[in-house]
Amino acid sequence: MGEVPRHTRLDAGPAGATALDALVAALPRPALLGVAGAPGAGTSTFAAALAAAYGGVVVPLDGFHLADVELDRRGLRERKGAPETFDVDGYAALLARVRQRRQLVMAPTFQRDLEQPLAGALPVPPGAPLVVTEGNYLLLDAPGWREARALLDAVWHVRVDDALRVRRLVARHEEFGKAPAAARAWVERVDAPNAALVEAASGRADLVLDLTDWAPPAPR
Repeated sequence: MGEVPRHTRLDAGPAGATALDALVAALPRPALLGVAGAPGAGTSTFAAALAAAYGGVVVPLDGFHLADVELDRRGLRERKGAPETFDVDGYAALLARVRQRRQLVMAPTFQRDLEQPLAGALPVPPGAPLVVTEGNYLLLDAPGWREARALLDAVWHVRVDDALRVRRLVARHEEFGKAPAAARAWVERVDAPNAALVEAASGRADLVLDLTDWAPPAPR
């Protein structure tokens, strides 16, 4: 393992915005930045805010979820969201294309209402100054994930207060169709082990950001 990552707490309002400006300014240009974090930590919200504030594009790892039909074939439907339920080699291949910046790359996204990936939905132009890719497992020290990590200029690991994170997860599962009891059971049975795995890998991050008090800034 390399150096211990820096830890920063981002506040809401002007102070947090100023701190974030400095962090982004320290990245190379153009930059391919990874944002990792446990389920419910806010990686998607944070990545979207970065892209909006700094003229970037978001490429979500969730676009590389295996479709339910394939999860059923592999007997993994009840593990959906775990590392083995992603096409990590496809993800690394797309990052390699994005990093070359030779042409427009069409990336997949994830349809939350369908709970399925959607191919060719996100244009990533070669001139984008910042491409943010976000997902839980960007720091895993495992085949496929290591190759993907090597393509990124930096990876930031985000976290929030754990009680807040769990409340968000339960609410998300309820929003997309699970009954309250089923939502809580899924968080305990599936999301909790995944979160522990993600946090165990956080020492490989270039920066650890506490977003408990952070809020997305108003559009500039």
